[in-house]
Amino acid sequence: RCVIFDMDGVIIDSEELHKKAYYETFVSLGLNVSEELYKTLTGSSTINAFQRLIAHFNLNEDPNELVLQKRKRYVNFFENDPTLHLVNGVEKLIKQLPNSVMRKDFFRLRQQLILAKRYPDKIENTLAKVESASQKFQNRLKKKPNVKLAEGLPVSARVDEIVKTIQENQIVVVAGETGSGKTTQLPKMCLLAGLGDTGLIACTQPRRIAARSMAERVSEELNTKMGQQVGYQVRFDDKYSADGWIKFMTDGILLAETQNDKFLNGYDCIIIDEAHERSLNIDFLLGYLKQLAKKRNDLKIIITSATIDTEKFSKHFDGAPIINVEGRSYPVDIEYRPLDEDNNDLNLGIYSAVTEIYSQDNSGDILVFLSGEREILDAQDYLSRKHIRGTEILPLYARLTAAQQMRVFHPGPQRRIILTTNVAETSLTVPRIHYVIDSGLARVSRYSSRSKIQGLLVEGISQAAANQRKGRCGRIADGVCYRLYSQEDFDLRDEHTDPEILRTSLASVILRAAALGFGGIDQFPFVDPPNSSMIADGYQLLTELHAIDENRQLTHSGRKLYQLPIDVQLGQILIKADYLGCLTECLIIVSALTIQDVRERPLEHAQSADAAHKKWQDNRSDFLSYINIWNDLIKQRKKHNNSQFRKWCRQNFISYRRYIESVSYTHLTLPTIYSV
Repeated sequence: RCVIFDMDGVIIDSEELHKKAYYETFVSLGLNVSEELYKTLTGSSTINAFQRLIAHFNLNEDPNELVLQKRKRYVNFFENDPTLHLVNGVEKLIKQLPNSVMRKDFFRLRQQLILAKRYPDKIENTLAKVESASQKFQNRLKKKPNVKLAEGLPVSARVDEIVKTIQENQIVVVAGETGSGKTTQLPKMCLLAGLGDTGLIACTQPRRIAARSMAERVSEELNTKMGQQVGYQVRFDDKYSADGWIKFMTDGILLAETQNDKFLNGYDCIIIDEAHERSLNIDFLLGYLKQLAKKRNDLKIIITSATIDTEKFSKHFDGAPIINVEGRSYPVDIEYRPLDEDNNDLNLGIYSAVTEIYSQDNSGDILVFLSGEREILDAQDYLSRKHIRGTEILPLYARLTAAQQMRVFHPGPQRRIILTTNVAETSLTVPRIHYVIDSGLARVSRYSSRSKIQGLLVEGISQAAANQRKGRCGRIADGVCYRLYSQEDFDLRDEHTDPEILRTSLASVILRAAALGFGGIDQFPFVDPPNSSMIADGYQLLTELHAIDENRQLTHSGRKLYQLPIDVQLGQILIKADYLGCLTECLIIVSALTIQDVRERPLEHAQSADAAHKKWQDNRSDFLSYINIWNDLIKQRKKHNNSQFRKWCRQNFISYRRYIESVSYTHLTLPTIYSV
């Protein structure tokens, strides 16, 4: 064998190359070297012999440059060498790879093939990996779902226009009113457009319940088993296949994936659904995808929104085309029933509206919008004590188990009153709704620059949100929306809800932007840039946490914080706890601060719950009480089997579901801390 130079003049060395071949190589290049001198210079090793000989002749030239100059003299010398043909074959294979394997496999295999050119002994193993990935790719194509669009939906009637627009443009904005069917049908239209062959079709949702329910709906429409061709991934729960085609997820999950894959190579198309909600995650994704689109021309991006500020989204993506789809809606009457000044009991107002509805019609379910979980539970207790005949009262909020949430989507023979938060405002479609009762309230996360505190406040909703709620009762028939506030109050409300980025602490956003190499947040392409005072507060907090230095560059501690999937202040607690040797205890406390309290206190059993919880109290600190609870839970878990432990939890007023969430949180966070 002999030294091989590829077509760019790069030397390919191998320990197996014979010394005689080196000698013949240098002779062919016109260097006057004797075999004895060659042996003296190289000794027993053949590695780097070329460089040593070059140095001996004082050529002072880069070896690769010398090879380029002598190309004509050595090409013929090596033209019959089989290894050279192998190198050329590898180059051809690399060019064919993009259409033969999944995109996420392409970059790994390409790198291994390039390495195999330098080390021919690795080529056999690398080719086997290429063959395996290609076979896997072909098998996946054979399982591509047969697409059948749901009939009767407005978006389905525009399928040809939408598919053509997706094929001809990298970024498309689809605006559709409630009931247009955009969430369930757009992923299937992407399949019709030829997407999904080399990567998944991702569809983000603002809430976990929406991701799960939409995945089930689309899987059912495609007649596939849930978790195979169609799946979902949310925090603490996932059901999807890496070889699938459509994956629903929360926007936070997609944002977390950018940590390990900045180019999102696992995806062929990304759909940002319900973009009008303008959460912090959505706004960051919109800016991130705008920059990513310039680096990945093959990536298709679809932004879906209710008919709110669609021009702003189009402008953000440099004039992306907009497709407006009409909603499938029936007329909705609005009845204003403001609460009395003397008696502003919200539950009484809800009951009065329910009584009025029942007196006029004996069919049709009622959807009641409230601000939070506590308000829902209070209203459920109040209405249950009224013993409304033939009526089932169901709660719907994010912290319910998946099974409890799914009850809402499978109505039984009884009439239903469904108490929900804004989770059902746009993300979900609850069946059989004819009436809406709107409290006009929602919990809004808001940061105070003066107090430097982030609070979750109950505020009046915007006009746009109120109209979204109204539209939930006009899906299947004429509807009526009862607003528990006056028309004058409605007219004075803001037209749109403020984007979260304009009312939240920016520390985590600044940290994420710096870690991903975007530089200062003031240069990041947000749809609505935050004001300077909030940016300054974010930098100040990160400086106090030692996450950035005086030059606003990430520190070692800052890189650790970025990798932890929690609030930056809580993350710094864990980093310091690891250093001080009290990580286990602090992880319990942080888990309790992040996830809802595992203790339950139902109104009808408040005294019994307080008595059961008293044994865990610690007069020194509530934080130590969390540790006492956790230690007892671990002890009881080891002592009992699964059913006995669930029974013990019920007897001691402990939420088994929240306990499982805490365990999952701990298992997710611990490896990250130790890895950083």
